Amino acid sequence: MIFIVVKFNVKPDWSDRWLDLTREFTEATRREPGNLWFDWSRSVENPNEFVLVEAFQDDAAGDHVNSEHFQQAMKEMPEALAETPKIISRQIEGSDWDRMGELTVA
Repeated sequence: MIFIVVKFNVKPDWSDRWLDLTREFTEATRREPGNLWFDWSRSVENPNEFVLVEAFQDDAAGDHVNSEHFQQAMKEMPEALAETPKIISRQIEGSDWDRMGELTVA
């Protein structure tokens, strides 16, 4: 799978509106064939930082970046951002989350 984590540093006046701005993009991406997950979180240390954790089947990531909703989001997001997002994108083995071996809940 292709595993991606992106950190978005949002302008303070956009922080409360970020999830609304990205809602259509998020919903459309989650409907894509080959999307495994597309989940937003907000930093507990910086309320202006949003973290996107996403994964795609190996052959689906290219379709994602070429989609109309991706292209539209790339046009809409910059006005709300304080800087260029930071990204880690890697191909890894697996197709879902694994259980943590170091911590087991009975």
